[in-house]
Parts: sequence; C-alpha cells; structure tokens
Amino acid sequence: MISNILAGLSLIDATGLTILATTLSTLLLGVVATLWLRARYAALDKDLRRSGGTQDAFDHEVLRNIMRDAVEAASRPGELNSQAIIEERFQTDLRGLLFTERFVRSGTGLVIILGLLGTFYGLTLSIGKIVHLVAGDAGAAADVAQGVSQGLSSALSGMAVAFSNSLVGVLAAVILTVLGILANVSDRRTAVMVQIETYLARTMPRLAVAGGIATPAGFGDAIARLDGAVARFESALQTFASTTTDFHDFNAHLKDNVQRLSLAFGDLSTTLKAQLGAPRPGPRG
Repeated sequence: MISNILAGLSLIDATGLTILATTLSTLLLGVVATLWLRARYAALDKDLRRSGGTQDAFDHEVLRNIMRDAVEAASRPGELNSQAIIEERFQTDLRGLLFTERFVRSGTGLVIILGLLGTFYGLTLSIGKIVHLVAGDAGAAADVAQGVSQGLSSALSGMAVAFSNSLVGVLAAVILTVLGILANVSDRRTAVMVQIETYLARTMPRLAVAGGIATPAGFGDAIARLDGAVARFESALQTFASTTTDFHDFNAHLKDNVQRLSLAFGDLSTTLKAQLGAPRPGPRG
C-alpha cells in the first residue's frame, strides 16, 4: 500500500507537492502548538498552586501583574472586578499564546481548505491535459499511440495531485479534530482563569486583614451606621413586644370588669323586679 502511495506521489508536479507539504506542515504545527499551549497553561496552574499569596512569589509575569492590579483595585472604593483584571492581563501579556490558540482553532478548517485547493488544482491540470490530448493533430499510428500514452500519463498525474491532496487534507482534519477533543486548549485556558479568580477571591480578604490593602475611605463609617441602624431596629422590636404584653393584660382586665358589670346589672334587675312585684299598702279607713 505504501509503495502504491509513493508511486502515486511520484506523478505529482512541483505545485502539487508544495500544496501537499503545506498541508502536512499545518498539521504538524497544529499538533505542536496544542501540546505547547497545554504545557504553558499547566505551568501557570502549577505556579498558582505553589504561591504563597504575594505577587513576588510568582515566576510568571502575568500572575505578578494580575496580583498587583488586584491589590491596587482593592485599595480603591468600589467592588473588585477580578474577572476583568484577569482578561485584560491575558490579552496584554499573553498575546502570543492567544494568537497560537486562534491558529489551533483554525487548523482544522485550514487543512481542509488546502486539501480542496490541491484537489481543484489537480482536476484543472488533468482536464487541461486531456483537452490538449483530444485536440492534438493526428499523425502516424505510432505517433498517435505514443501521444495518447504520454497524454494519459500527464492527465493521471493531475488526478494524482487531486486525490493525494484530498486524502492528506481529510486525514489531517481528522487528526486535529481528535486532538482538539482530547486536549482542548480553550477549555484549559478558561480553567486557569477561573482558578486565578478563585485564588484572588480567597487571597484578597487575608491581605486586607494583614494590612496589605487599605480600607476604602468611608467604609468604616458605613459599617458604624449600619450597626446603629440594627441596634435601633432591635430596640423597636423589644418595645413592640412589651407593648403587646401590656395590651394583652389590658384585655384580660377588661374582660373581668365586663363580667363584674354584668353581674351587677343582673342584681339590679332582680332587685327592681322584686320591688315592682311587691303589694302596695291600701288606704287607711
């Protein structure tokens, strides 16, 4: 099989070989770039895990810059937007890695386009040679047979260019696609950025307690006002509770007074009935 492939490659002209070599070079660069990016992001992750929590403890400049920007942002009033700081530093300090990542993402489509380019070039070359063969002047029988043989050989060389580039382009696209699934550099970069953001969220409060970060102006006054408001609210709740208890006692006493009044009115009613029903004394004779 390999000998047949090599025999077919021997029919390809210089332009076809150039396209084929470009496709293979793109495949090789895509594989190397993917492995290199994975190694660089792994190094950032390792440096982040072994750090002691200060910006001078990092070996990579991008991590030192992120830590410095986070400390400066935390010393100013307002909420710390660590995600924006990380993205800005990646765009500024890691331009080469991001460019290589874009090349890796475009590698699959690039090798397919190169394969199609070689295919159309080979087909165009083959059709042109066949047309030239058919349109040639008829000569002697031996000359005609020799011309047909040479023309078919030239036409087949064009077909070899077409199918060889198609085969190599599709194979390279399959390899890059599988490699992208197994070692996705975009997901690896996103994971590192999330770990950096988590690290900042865990480290900034410790630095603030240790005095490494100044407290924003007015923050202590706001905390004091909040404590005062909470204290006043608790006092209002206690007053309301005591008022509710007094109201409950008033209701209990009112119920007793109403019952007493009812008994008093009952006695009064009985007395009045007795007085009205008693016989009146007659006139004296």
